[in-house]
Amino acid sequence: MRNIDFATATFKDFENPAGLSAYERADYFNDYLDYLQRNGRLNYRLMGITGSGPTVDMDIPGYGGRRPYVCLVSNDYMNFSQHPQVKKAAIDAIRKWGTGSGASPAIGGHYEYHQELEDKIARFFHRDAAMLYTTGYTANSATMLSLLQENDLAIVDMAVHASMHEGIGPKNSVTFLHNSIDHLEKRLKEADGKYRTVFVIVDGVYSQDGDLARLDQITALTHAHGAYVVMDDAHGTGVIGENGRGVAEHFNLFDQVDIMTGTLSKTFGHLGGYVVASKALIRFLKFQSRQHLFSVTSSPAVVAASKAIDLIDEEPDMREALWENIRYFKDGLTTMGLDVGTTASAIIPVKVRDLGKTHEINSMLLHAGIYATPSMYPAVSKKDSRIRMSLMATHTRHHLDKVLNAFDYIRTKVSLPQGELLSE
Repeated sequence: MRNIDFATATFKDFENPAGLSAYERADYFNDYLDYLQRNGRLNYRLMGITGSGPTVDMDIPGYGGRRPYVCLVSNDYMNFSQHPQVKKAAIDAIRKWGTGSGASPAIGGHYEYHQELEDKIARFFHRDAAMLYTTGYTANSATMLSLLQENDLAIVDMAVHASMHEGIGPKNSVTFLHNSIDHLEKRLKEADGKYRTVFVIVDGVYSQDGDLARLDQITALTHAHGAYVVMDDAHGTGVIGENGRGVAEHFNLFDQVDIMTGTLSKTFGHLGGYVVASKALIRFLKFQSRQHLFSVTSSPAVVAASKAIDLIDEEPDMREALWENIRYFKDGLTTMGLDVGTTASAIIPVKVRDLGKTHEINSMLLHAGIYATPSMYPAVSKKDSRIRMSLMATHTRHHLDKVLNAFDYIRTKVSLPQGELLSE
């Protein structure tokens, strides 16, 4: 049935409309996309003409032709994807090894450069072993698919990344309220003695609000109940912690996180995922995780990520530059009374909490030459839409001031929720 109100709809409404075949669903969804495009709301899959950086050239119909936009959508936090040494490492590796690995890791596709990177990742997090996946998404989904079986349980922070939810799938799982220690304790007590293995799954830095897991309390409580902690720290690695080792370093709990996952696509400026754990568990996953076992391994260009890992220690001034930007930008937004929530990272949202206003503000930002992300359901709840922005170490004050000036103008045109700091 084709009775969805396009004005208030989200992508999720088109996953399985009643009575429509797969091709009919596709046609109906295309009607919705055409509606968004006609009304200036289709602000996804915009094509960049230049590489990842603090600005990106785009040519968006209706927005003035090709021009540079301040880029707030990239998670390349240190902008290492453009670092000369990182580029050189990739080029040198391709010259030596070629452009592809040619096979799965079990049979012919595991090379010296893979092993060196796995060893380096393990050392980076002060752990015994690590393994690579071809994407960070797969590192989460495939690991949980392998570890969670019929008599096991996942207790999941409701705000974890979609990749974790996919790995858990239809298996035994319950959620707990985001970062609620009381609710987690309730879930753990309910699970006591009922399952072979219980995993508590959290993000280190949450991708929508930019806040940190209460890792000290979570690990203590989880282990007191004989359960295990799984943490995806994709957005914390390189950014959080005195030496950029992420949320585990921030709390000094490297040995208390039983399984840690992450990605090479953010601070490490490339593509791929990894899992860090005990030697026995990593060896198990290398032979039991089907997505790892039956997928071709990373190309030699992954050596770029290995060099980026070195740069975390070799160029700590980049992390300080990022944090100077975070503090300046966050202060600017909160001084205006805008609601940035509980962010403690390079991810800074401006809460809008209204679908129509979120679209309107995003369009105003694009007209001002600013490329940000309108985050809406199902990425966040229907009542919690926002403009989500990610900062880089290479953003200049000029870039940040341009964005702050745009929001200063927007708040005179669109009523926005006030942040907590406004009332202090």
